[in-house]
Order: sequence, then C-alpha cells, then structure tokens
Amino acid sequence: MTVLEERFELAVERIGKIAAEKALEERFLPYFRETADFLSVMTEEYEWVKAGNLKGADLEELRRHNEICFIDLAGRNYDTSYANPAWAVEKLGDEFGQLLCAVNAELHSLPAFVYEQDLESVTIRLELFLEIYHAFSYAAQEEGGLPDVSDIREIFYWFASDYMELMADKAISESVDWEQNFAEKIITENDLSDIRYLFLYGEYITDNQWRLAEHLNSLPEEKIRKIADTYTEGYRMGFTLAKKPLEKKKSVNIRYPLGFERVVKEAIKNFEAMGLKPVIYRATPSFIGGRSVHKNGYFGASVNKQFDYDHENDQALYLDKKMVNRKLECRKCAWEANKEKAALHAGPAVIECFGEQPFEPVNKPERLTLSDAQQKLSVEYRSQAGAMSREYIDPEERSFTIIAFPLPEIGVDFPEIFDEVLKINTLDYKKYEAIQQTIIDTLDRAAWVRIKGSGENRTDLKVMLHALQDPAKETNFENCVADVNIPVGEVFTSPILAGTDGVLHVTEVYLNDLKYRDLELTFKDGMIAEYRCANFETEEENRKLLQDNVLFHHETLPIGEFAIGTNTTAYVAARKYDINDKMPILIAEKMGPHFAVGDTCYSHEEDRMTYNPDGKAIIARDNEVSALRHTDRSKAYFNCHTDITIPYDELGELTAVAADGTEYTIIQNGRFILEGTEELNMPFYQ
Repeated sequence: MTVLEERFELAVERIGKIAAEKALEERFLPYFRETADFLSVMTEEYEWVKAGNLKGADLEELRRHNEICFIDLAGRNYDTSYANPAWAVEKLGDEFGQLLCAVNAELHSLPAFVYEQDLESVTIRLELFLEIYHAFSYAAQEEGGLPDVSDIREIFYWFASDYMELMADKAISESVDWEQNFAEKIITENDLSDIRYLFLYGEYITDNQWRLAEHLNSLPEEKIRKIADTYTEGYRMGFTLAKKPLEKKKSVNIRYPLGFERVVKEAIKNFEAMGLKPVIYRATPSFIGGRSVHKNGYFGASVNKQFDYDHENDQALYLDKKMVNRKLECRKCAWEANKEKAALHAGPAVIECFGEQPFEPVNKPERLTLSDAQQKLSVEYRSQAGAMSREYIDPEERSFTIIAFPLPEIGVDFPEIFDEVLKINTLDYKKYEAIQQTIIDTLDRAAWVRIKGSGENRTDLKVMLHALQDPAKETNFENCVADVNIPVGEVFTSPILAGTDGVLHVTEVYLNDLKYRDLELTFKDGMIAEYRCANFETEEENRKLLQDNVLFHHETLPIGEFAIGTNTTAYVAARKYDINDKMPILIAEKMGPHFAVGDTCYSHEEDRMTYNPDGKAIIARDNEVSALRHTDRSKAYFNCHTDITIPYDELGELTAVAADGTEYTIIQNGRFILEGTEELNMPFYQ
C-alpha cells in the first residue's frame, strides 16, 4: 500500500466514526454528520468505480449512482443543504456559516475526482474536512466551546495554498497534454449507440444529455459528418485566413457539452487528418480551481446554477496578495513543466449548447463577495495569468473556432430547431461575404455611426470610426465569414473611444449564462460611465451583479467592438420558435448590431496585420486603451469581452455619417435599406 492509499484508508475510517460521536456543540452536529455521510457515499463510490462496476451496470443502476452523487444540490433539496449559504448561516450563525458552507461546496467537487480515480484530489478533500472537524471536536472537549473562527479560516487558507501546486499542475497539464485522455477514451473506446456511456464521466446527467445523445444517434452518418466538417473546417480556415502555421501544431483542445460525443468522435478523425491530437479537459469542478456558472471544457448538466452562483466568490475567504503570488508561482512552474507540449498547442475548438431556461440568480445576503481590495487582486491575477498563458502558447500561432447547437430543453420543437440551427451554421458564406462587403464599403465612407433604439429601447449612441489613410487599400471593418466564429453574419470593428458617447440599452439579454432585464450602459469617450439593470429591487444589488459579471471587477470598461449582425435567418428562426432569450451570444450577436465591452477582438494581436477577402488591410485593430501596451501593458487589457446585441425589433436606425455630414442609413426600423443588402430582409417575409 502506498502512502497515499494509506492516507485515504485512514481518512475513510475516521469519517465513518463521526456519525456516532457527540462531542460538539449541538448546532454543529448536523453539519458534520450530514457532510460525513456525503463523504462516505463518495468513498464508497470511489471503490465501486475502482472495482470496474461501471462497465457492467445496467441503466437503472447507473442512474441511481449518478443521482446519489448530486442529490443534495438538486431542486428543493438545495434549500436545506449546508452548501446553501442562506441555510448554513441560519443554522450555524454568521460567524461560521459562510466558512463551513464554502468547505461543503468544495467537497461537492468530489464526483469528478472519484470517476477519474484521482486518489490524491479525493484524499486531500477528505483530510480538509477531518482537520476542521478535529478543530471543533478539540475545542469542545478541551475548552468547552468553539474554535476561533480565524483558526478555521486558516485551515481553509492553507489547504488552498498547500495544494495550489497540485491544482495548477492538473489544470495546465490537462489543457495541453494529449496523453491525459480520460474523456477521449470514453468517446473512442465505447459504443456510442449505447448511451449508458454518459454515466462514465462523473458528471450530472439529465434528460438534456440523454435526449441529445439519442437525437444525434438518430441522425444519418452524412449529417453527423456535415456537423463535424463544418466545425473542424472552420478551425482550419481560421489558421489559413490569418496565415498562421497550423502545420507546426500537434494538439487541439475540444470543448463540448455531454451528448455530443458522436460529433466529437468524427471531429477527432478530422483533426487527426490535420495532424492534431485531441486535448479534452473537464470544466473545473472545484471552486478553488475556478468553478463558476459558466462552464469551460466538457461538462454535463448543472445540478443547480444557483449553487454555482452562490459560491463563485468563495475565494473571498483566502484571497490576499500572498495567495495571488502563490497561485501565479504555481502556474509558472506548471507551464514550465508542460512548455514543450504547450508550444505545440493550436488552441480551442468549442461546441456550445443553448436552450436551458434562462437563469436569473437570487442575490443572497449570506453569499460571499469580494472586498474592493480583493476585486483588484482578482483583476491582477487574471491579467498576469493571461499574460503567462500567452507566453507559453503564442497568440501569433494559435486560433480557435466556436459553433453552437440547442439542447432538448429548448422545447417540444427541439428536432426542428436543431435542424434549423444546422442550416444557420452552414449558410452560404460566399453570399454573405458579398453583401457584407457592400455594408463595409459604405461604412468606410463614414467618420462615425449613429445607432438609435425604437419602442421601449432607449439606445442612443454615437460610435467613432478610425480615419482611413488609403481607402483603396484599407478598411475599418472585418468581413466575418464562418471560420472561427460560426455562423456567418457580421462585420465588426474596434472603434475610436474619444467621442464615442451615449446610451446602450436592451430590454432583455442573456450574457454568460445569466439573464439581465433592462440592461443599460452609458458611455463617455468610449468608457462605461454608468451601468444599471432591473434584475433586483435595489440599485446596489443590480450594480453588484453587473460589477461581478459584466465589468468583472473593473471600475470601467471600454467599447472594444462595434458590429452589425446580418444573420436575419437566425433572427427569424429565434422568433418563430420563441427562443430569442435562449440563443447563445455566438448566434445572438449576428442577429442585430452589437457592442462588446472589454478588450477588442484583436486583443494581444493588434500588431498583426489582418486582411479581408478583398485584400484590404483592416486598420481598426486598436483603441486608445489597447494602445497603452506600448507604455504600460498592465493598463492595456482587461481579459474580458462581453457582446451585447440590440435585436432588430428594438432597432430604430443605424446610420453611417461622413465627415461632411452625408448620411447613409443601413438599417431603419429593423430592416436593411442600403442598396445591395435587400436580400437580408427575405427571411422576414418567408
């Protein structure tokens, strides 16, 4: 028996005795007993998986095992779970409630590690729980009271610090090392027509994943190939159009929602034909590791998005300057250990999903939040961690692609919606390229653009454009065809900030898995001067929501992108099936003019010349903030980019205005009226 196995056995044995022990203050007994019960279930599950039972289990047994891993977070069970900060504070008090709740939430990352048979990640979390339990037990028996809350916080702090190296190495190596193939083996070594394979991951499985896999299994091989070919060809085109050296690379990161394995299996073959091995990692299950509402990697169903939202700021318990330095030091070591494979990594190929009921979070007062100082530290960490990633994976040699498809939860019309989205994702990009060039040619005559809302939409914006020195060879707008950013359907630019003023408003929008009502941003010289929404009763709560999830703890952000979406086919489909609020930003941004706050689309690649299909150089790759990289790089980037779309039915006008005052209206009352763009209106009348 190894030392690690012995530690695991000792922890399992000790946890098994807690249920019978009573040497604690009465109000804390249920917390430790219920948490110990959950951990005992997880250790039994570890042994069950280790014994090879997954392969022979029938569907009913697999569903039962999946349910017991997540049941206390699901539905109304979460109301009385110690992972719920409101319940934990009510039962354990203000002093200990938030802290022990955060510990409980971290322990709920265990199913992923159990199914991966990652014994170290399981064991250290069992030991964290026991160390805290023993602190309470000692205080009760030896001192007749409770431990000092600062002592319990220290235990959690040092757990995060001591194992940061392990977590960083796991995160970095899984992101570039194709030999860590847990998910790939599930995809390539199983009969995907037997949908029981979904339960091999250790992710929460619902009807969404099951019915999605069933639907894909019902499709003919040629349709699966069409989806996979569109996805992988977009990736290849991204390198070709940007003149980046794909032949130098050996790996691609595939990200997908569970249920898409049949497409991913075909995509793996396509990528291998390009000389690329798949790197497939799980969306992080650990809050210390960065878990949030938004998933990045492969993932199953969210057991409870309110749970993820409640805990995404648990780092408030331990985030300080020393911890930031520790995290960065560990990431640096992890990158160094994986630098050879990192240099061969080509970037992500992402399949997104949409169709779940929009999530509107409840803003609980018991939920942990970052202090002002911690928000600044969080921004500093994101900035330095991003710079470190770019040091080892050169942006000049990487690319990406993103494509999106619906989940069955989108409604009874799911099969028809899926086919409609497939049509949207495979539209004739050559036709759009020509129409979009007409729009670009008109915009290149303008000094600025006026955008106004209609009806209840209060948008009134003036967006300044760069001056072209040689219009015959230069352009402001990129003609976006279906390569890295599927589907086709937008022209975009990085505007000048000075003079870009006004109000951007949308009555309803869905950003990064959160729904916002009456979102309004006011810009002064291209920077956010005011922000508000109507999700909660108080202005303070609404500002906090936006501060955390749109500004990402920055005091302000610039307009990094102005674009005109041209995919009216997608817009009409969304209206036909009443799924406008469920469309992902990837498609929604093509369904009207949109504005991104944060970095530009050319972030960290501003000095690389980019060309449109007509050969013109795109000169608007910078703004006054990103230009600061030449003098103070720390002020040039925000490491975020959030697109906000005004739908056509909320758009009054979009007019290009030349320096001499000549006006060229491109869209009026939600319809394209510029000569040469009339075909874009056809879906409205079909």
